[in-house]
Amino acid sequence: MKRLEKLPAEETLKFLHQVVDGVCGRAYPRYQDYNTVWNLTEWMEVLEQVATYFKSTVGKNLSDEEALQQLSELSADSQRVIVTCLKGRKPDIRHALIQRTDAISSARLQDFDWQLKLALSSDKLSVLQMPLLNLDLDVSEDGDPKQLSVEMNKEELQNLLSALEAANKVVLQLK
Repeated sequence: MKRLEKLPAEETLKFLHQVVDGVCGRAYPRYQDYNTVWNLTEWMEVLEQVATYFKSTVGKNLSDEEALQQLSELSADSQRVIVTCLKGRKPDIRHALIQRTDAISSARLQDFDWQLKLALSSDKLSVLQMPLLNLDLDVSEDGDPKQLSVEMNKEELQNLLSALEAANKVVLQLK
């Protein structure tokens, strides 16, 4: 998150709100608007770190003090701007996380298919070699079959596997 401080202070809040918009299912900020601040590798890292910070802070329901502790490497001004955005957009982020959870939990898994690929949409992105997992789930929701497609990076896949392992332990305890 230290790279976030390369962004001029007057643009930081706007950028943070755009990231939250992306987390909420709207458009993420565009690289071409920030290519003078970060190179493509830095851009991808900053975007991922900021989005992960917002999702984990709201998802874990951290207090303001705990949220600030995670930003200890940043300057006081940067911390203030991030916490301001977090406080203002917490309901939006929570709603997006609940919708995502509800969509997954209300569906019954029928079948699944997966494939691993490398993100290679441009010559600059091919240098990153970021593995992505495309997971297609055939689910039944109120008797209606649907297909749910999810694209995950390595960290998101690890979180999914941990959640599935925890769910499996609970199911085994119930038997």
